[in-house]
Amino acid sequence: MAPLRAAVRSHVWAAGCEHAYLSERGPTEVPPPPLEPDAPAWAQAQRAVHAGSQTVVVTLHGTGEGAVVLQDLQVRVTARRSPPAWNVYQMSQGCGGALTPAGFAVNLDAPRPQARPVTGNDGGDRIPAPVFPMQVSAAQPAVLRVVAAATGCDCDWYLELRWSGPAGSGTLRLDDNGRPWRTSATAGRPEYGFASELGRWAK
Repeated sequence: MAPLRAAVRSHVWAAGCEHAYLSERGPTEVPPPPLEPDAPAWAQAQRAVHAGSQTVVVTLHGTGEGAVVLQDLQVRVTARRSPPAWNVYQMSQGCGGALTPAGFAVNLDAPRPQARPVTGNDGGDRIPAPVFPMQVSAAQPAVLRVVAAATGCDCDWYLELRWSGPAGSGTLRLDDNGRPWRTSATAGRPEYGFASELGRWAK
């Protein structure tokens, strides 16, 4: 067993409000957009998948006395399909934000997707990109933020985190409770935003 404890959040919205989902249901069947903390249950109820991009945030703690070294992060795509002819539901009409966290960018359409470190921005101040190797312990956690994008595929994928420590080394799989995540492209699909003044979804 890896000497690591991972807390995974896979319904993370940009600035806490910008995100989109694909659902086969029509706009009269879909309830209003939820708040971000309620997104997993909302998406499951609508049988919705992440549209265009998906942000995964992983918080890692060591579980032993010594530090664990995180060596690298690998992306595994297990399936590629044509994007479904479903509707796109925008969770917000745009909210913006002065903070763009640093993290890793993944192009799921690439033949061999990689987790590429990218810098962030905080009100004009540059946030350095994360660099492997990095250390974690019980008292010193690490947060990995991964933004995966799909422009041509409906992709199933997960992450593998390679680690080493005093008791050995190994690979920790990061996924959706044992299943891969699903992120789909949206080109040409009908797009809806929630019109609060009308109490319904509208194009």
